[in-house]
Amino acid sequence: MRKYDELKQKKEDAISDLKIRTNNIQKLGTESKRVAEISKNVNIIITNLDQQFEQATKLDGIDITFLFFATALQCVRQYIIGTITQRTDDKTAAKKIKGYEKEQSNRSHQLYKPSIEEIFTNPVPFDAIFGSKELNLGIGGGFTHRAKTLGHDPILGWIFGTMNIATSTMTVADLGIPKSYHIKTGKTARGDARDKIHSNADTLKVFAYSKSKLMDEGKKGKEIIGASLIKEALHLKSDLYSTASLPLPLISPISVEFARKLATYGLDMGNTLKVGKQAGYAVLINSLVAMIHGLFYDESKYSSWNMYSVKTRKILSYSNVLATTSNVIAVAIASGIGIFTENPAMVKKSLNYLDIGGIMLTIYRIVNDHKFIKEVKQEFLEQEFYNIVMGEG
Repeated sequence: MRKYDELKQKKEDAISDLKIRTNNIQKLGTESKRVAEISKNVNIIITNLDQQFEQATKLDGIDITFLFFATALQCVRQYIIGTITQRTDDKTAAKKIKGYEKEQSNRSHQLYKPSIEEIFTNPVPFDAIFGSKELNLGIGGGFTHRAKTLGHDPILGWIFGTMNIATSTMTVADLGIPKSYHIKTGKTARGDARDKIHSNADTLKVFAYSKSKLMDEGKKGKEIIGASLIKEALHLKSDLYSTASLPLPLISPISVEFARKLATYGLDMGNTLKVGKQAGYAVLINSLVAMIHGLFYDESKYSSWNMYSVKTRKILSYSNVLATTSNVIAVAIASGIGIFTENPAMVKKSLNYLDIGGIMLTIYRIVNDHKFIKEVKQEFLEQEFYNIVMGEG
């Protein structure tokens, strides 16, 4: 009886195993047909997934609002920077600086030892041109004297310019050799008082007297150095967006001619900082818009943060392109009117509004955002296609 039961159980087990195997074979056949169907329609599936991605990252009403908001901010930025960086003559530029007071040459100090009152009331000594012919310096006016005098160098000026102001001297350099000159008050042919390049000075003494004021002469000496530093800062700021502007740093001490040639192509300190401001503030606006747009992220609507970020990137790219395009068109029209009416001043003023920094950033955004969107899209297609193949989609 026991043997019969064992044979019966084995028979039932064999039948059950056969059913399982048969069922698995049927499932395998069905799965094979499904995979074959997917392989047959792979192009259609990819197209559908592509459409799903585009639909999921399409800009909706809120996104369009952000787009116009970002574009408006960029256009306002272009106008403000273009306005505040308009070039003016030296006197007008100086008057724009906070704390500006009219200066007049009235130097009565001993050599290397101007008083703090003379420092504040006299022009910076390295602005002197009068007397340069007598010493055969060839300084001249406009950009030339700024390229030759170290006090006008945007970097070296903080050292040499400050020391020159503190010692009433001028230091010039070409081919890397610094030479200093005393500045005193002279009389023009009309009898006007004006800073004059008086005689040779010792550059080593310029350093020594400046160091002595800072280290050995107590509070009074430190006040003179502090006043000279402030005067240097205000002067560099006033010259920055004047007609001649300032040379690029560290170039003119090596070659004045090369610095002048760069300036003729618009490569001076004023334009360099202007482009930096344009790009910097454009980046700031983009960051601000991206952060605010990120606050509207809804996990229930988007499969991942990257998917939502695609919309943010589109907003930034489109707004930058719109702002840049409008800027180029506006500048072109204004410049064209200036050329047609033979008004060079209008052409020059119009070109000052050209958003070079913004254009550079727009090109960067187009390339970088396109790459990001392409990577996110590829990741989405791969993941969704995998889910479909595995029967999870």
